[in-house]
Amino acid sequence: MTIANSRSTDYPIDPLFLERWSPRSFTGAPMREYELLTILEAGRWAPSAFNSQPWRFIYARRDTAHWPRLLGLLTQSNQLWAKNASALIILVSKTTVLPRGADKEVPSWSHSLDAGAAWCSMALQAQRSGWAAHGMVGFDRERAATELGVPEGYRVEAAIAVGRRGDKALLPESLQAREVPNDRVPLAQLVGEGHFGAIKS
Repeated sequence: MTIANSRSTDYPIDPLFLERWSPRSFTGAPMREYELLTILEAGRWAPSAFNSQPWRFIYARRDTAHWPRLLGLLTQSNQLWAKNASALIILVSKTTVLPRGADKEVPSWSHSLDAGAAWCSMALQAQRSGWAAHGMVGFDRERAATELGVPEGYRVEAAIAVGRRGDKALLPESLQAREVPNDRVPLAQLVGEGHFGAIKS
């Protein structure tokens, strides 16, 4: 068992996985481009099918010319708190892959899975570097594709806010009670040996 950040596991894992969570309260602290690129570098090294590396990252740091555009893509409820983040990232994935030995690209079964692996790598690197990251699907994906010039053959996956964790008092009152690390369902409800029916959900 591992205990960290008021959470505990059924089996021992690195505390980093418990220390990482998705806060909404950010301080608005400035973020150097080097610091953000370090987090994105971790995403670059995620695993992917055929080593296709389908992920693409479109980013804006606060107080730059690109910030209002990315912030404006979020739902109003996410803008309420993400406006205090230090950076925003739109995660995009390439929907086709060139298998080894092939001369033509084919649809990729795993592009979204691979992009998710990149997001996880970035979230853990952010935690390790003293930042926090919060992934979102509450944003206008169609408008993001258009306004950010995402070409055909790519899927807009998620938005990510990155910043220094702030006090929950910085949030609207309706969000303050939710500003705690979430727990997880027991592992026994998620795994089954040999057959889906063995999962005790």
